[in-house]
Order: sequence, then structure tokens, then C-alpha cells
Amino acid sequence: QVQLVESGGGLVQPGGSLRLSCAASGSFYRLNVMGWYRQAPGRERELVASITSDGNTNYADSVEGRATVSRSRENAKNTVYLEMNSLKAEDTAVYLCNAKSSFGDYWGQGTQVPVSS
Repeated sequence: QVQLVESGGGLVQPGGSLRLSCAASGSFYRLNVMGWYRQAPGRERELVASITSDGNTNYADSVEGRATVSRSRENAKNTVYLEMNSLKAEDTAVYLCNAKSSFGDYWGQGTQVPVSS
């Protein structure tokens, strides 16, 4: 079982930036992919960015060039980060951490990111 705990988020002004963190804990051998999805009101959940255990990254077209996903492993905790800049109103959403292992697909509870002046 994998537990994902997100931090960061909160109100951001247009043009501002955010940094989200997600720490994974529990019993697992390897998290093959970690990343971030988002879901805006009335819209389907979409991938924002992901990173494999080898460091290969994937970004949604809508955030390409504005987002950076990274991961670290310290003290046996896998942590994935998302940094985004030049935020727009359309980036407003609940951002959810995701991790995939050979045994399952795991989700955090989500963190709200409203982009508004």
C-alpha cells in the first residue's frame, strides 16, 4: 500500500508561480511513475506532468515550458515536485498526486490551486 501526502497549493495570482510536493510512504518496492494530474470544475481529470524512476518526463501541452516535474528519494521517502510559473486562470483546479507501481495506481487527496486576482 502507498500513501501520498501533498503539500503546497493555495491561492495564486495570475502570472504567479506554484510549487507542489507529494511524499510517498508505505510498503512498496519501486514507484515506476510519479506525477501530477488536475481536475477543474466540470472537466475531466487530466495529466499535468509525470516522471519515471529513470527521470524521463512527460508534460501536457498546456503546461509545456511553464512546468517542471522532479523527484527525489531521501530517507526512504519518494517525493515528487511540481513547479509551474506564469499561471493563468485556466490553471485553476484541484491538483492530485499520482504514483504507479507494478501493483497499483495510487492517488493523493488533492490540493486546491485557485488562480485569481
